[in-house]
Amino acid sequence: MTSPPARTPEELRAAVEATREELKYSLVDLQGKVNQLSDWRAPLRRNRRAILIGAAVSGFLVGGGIVAAVSLLRRR
Repeated sequence: MTSPPARTPEELRAAVEATREELKYSLVDLQGKVNQLSDWRAPLRRNRRAILIGAAVSGFLVGGGIVAAVSLLRRR
């Protein structure tokens, strides 16, 4: 096995600087993805109508259950 050729200090500096630039763009990209994934309001905005219908139906069912329970207690 042969060792890689030795690089000059200028080549090393250039390689380090190129790596810094790549990391900067990677960090910005990662930050954008984290923001996108942690935005819990986005699905609510996209599905507003379905969520409102579901909430109304749930409220109707819970309300009906409470009325049924109260009427059962009154019969006793």
